[in-house]
Amino acid sequence: MRVLKSPARFILGPAFLALAVLGVFVVSRARSVARELTDPPFYHPQPRERVDATYRDLARGGAGDPGGAWETFQAGPREVWFLRRAQPSRGVVLMLHGFGDDRWGTSPALRMFPDLDAAIFTYLGRDDAMRAGGPVPPVTLGARESREVAMVVHALEARGYPRGRILLLGRSLGASVGLLALAQLEKEGRGPLGGIIWEGAPASSRDFAERLVRGPEDRFWHRFLAPAIGSLGSAWAAARGGYARDETDLRRRIDGMRLGTPSLCFIASQDRLAPPAVQRWVASRFVENRTVEVPTWHLHCSEILGSRYGDEVRDAARAWLIRR
Repeated sequence: MRVLKSPARFILGPAFLALAVLGVFVVSRARSVARELTDPPFYHPQPRERVDATYRDLARGGAGDPGGAWETFQAGPREVWFLRRAQPSRGVVLMLHGFGDDRWGTSPALRMFPDLDAAIFTYLGRDDAMRAGGPVPPVTLGARESREVAMVVHALEARGYPRGRILLLGRSLGASVGLLALAQLEKEGRGPLGGIIWEGAPASSRDFAERLVRGPEDRFWHRFLAPAIGSLGSAWAAARGGYARDETDLRRRIDGMRLGTPSLCFIASQDRLAPPAVQRWVASRFVENRTVEVPTWHLHCSEILGSRYGDEVRDAARAWLIRR
C-alpha cells in the first residue's frame, strides 16, 4: 500500500528553512553591528610622528591664533594634552572626539578658541593601546568615556580652573559623551560648567545600533528586522564592553534634570544617525540654550554654515565666559 505524504511536510520544511536563513541573517548582522560599536573598523591611529607634527603646528599658531605651549598631565590613568596659550586665557575648552577618532583628529578644533587654553585626550587610551599592539579597550558608547571626561574636569579644577570657566566641545559620539558627563557633573551639586557646544549626539547605544542597520536609506525589511538586529547587536556590544545599555541613554540620564550649563546645539535636521527629535529634546533640558538647525547630516554642519559655524562657537564661548 502506498502511503500518501502529508501536505504539511511540504509546507513546514520550506518554512523552517526560511526561518533558519532569517535567523542566520539577523545574528550575522547583529554580530557585525556589535563589532562596529565596540571596535570601529575604520579607525586607525596616526603614527606618533604625525601626531607630534600636528601638535607642533598648532602650538605655533598664526592667522589670529596666538598658539601656545603643550604640556601633559595625568587624570587618573589618562594622559591629557594641554595647550597653554601664549597670552592669558579666559578659561579652557575640553575637546571631546567622536566615534572612530582620537585626540589627533579633534585637535585642530582648538583654533576656534584663540583666547582659551585647550585640553584633549583619547578615551580609554585606545590610540596608544593600538600603537603598542596590546589589548585594545572596547568603545562603550559613552558609558565609560563619560566617566573619564568627568575625571578630567575634576583634574582641571584641581589645576585652578573654576567650573564656570571650563567648556566642553563634542560632535557625534563626543556630543553624547559630553552630555552624559555633564549630567554626572551637575548631579554632584557643585555648579554648572562654563558651557557646552555639541552636535549630532547618538540617543543611545540601542538606537545608534538600529540606525547603523538602517543606513543612509530605507529598505523594505528595515521596518521588521532593524529593531531586532539593533537590540541584539547593542546587547552584544554591551556584553563585550562590560556596560549596561541604559548608561548610554541620553533620555534616561537627563530626564527630570534642568541643566544649568549654557548650551549651543547644532542640529542636523536630516540626520539618520543622531535623531533630530532627540537633539531637540535634550536641548530643551537646558535652562539656557541656543539651537542652530542645518539641513544636513551631523558632522557636516560646519561645511554648510561655513564661517558662520566658527562665529557661532566663538560668540557663544565669549558671551558665556565674559559673565563669569
